[in-house]
Amino acid sequence: MEVRRVTVYCGASAARDPAVEAEIRKFGREIATRGITLVYGGSSLGLMGSLADEVISAGGKVIGVIPEALVGREAAHKRVTEMKVVHTMHDRDQTMFDLGDAFVAFPGGFGTLDQLLEMITWKQLGIHGKPVVIANIGGYFDPLLQQFENAVRSGYARPQDRIVYAVAANTSAILTLLEGAPVLFRKPGDWA
Repeated sequence: MEVRRVTVYCGASAARDPAVEAEIRKFGREIATRGITLVYGGSSLGLMGSLADEVISAGGKVIGVIPEALVGREAAHKRVTEMKVVHTMHDRDQTMFDLGDAFVAFPGGFGTLDQLLEMITWKQLGIHGKPVVIANIGGYFDPLLQQFENAVRSGYARPQDRIVYAVAANTSAILTLLEGAPVLFRKPGDWA
């Protein structure tokens, strides 16, 4: 599958772990070098800002998507290639989904978790077949991945549901997964 635009979910807060900041910057440089456009939440703050800054510094394209209500709170990035200001958070999620050929979740807070789980759920339901990669930098997502396994063990999710996401520990693994990921085509309801 050719990934022309990757939607990245990550925090608008700064990383407490310098390894996370370093990895997200490395990812930004790599996608810019490969000509992949970044689609992200539009903020100049925290990991979001670091990622966008790195892509811009490497000569890449960046599309930010930010809801009107957050323009002041999240300090919309001023140097992106294109900024889409939408009405609501739901509009943001839908726009980021529509623009992305693949989705990558780096460490972040509740918003990042919400967006990641929405993409996983939509894929499970057959709404899309795009790659979803969890960037498990420094084991950040280990508790969530354990919960996924608990859901399978408890019968709330099926073992075959594991195919709807992939897990990578660094930029190299993320890009390998994106480059080799098939697009899954299913009718809505095939997974329900």
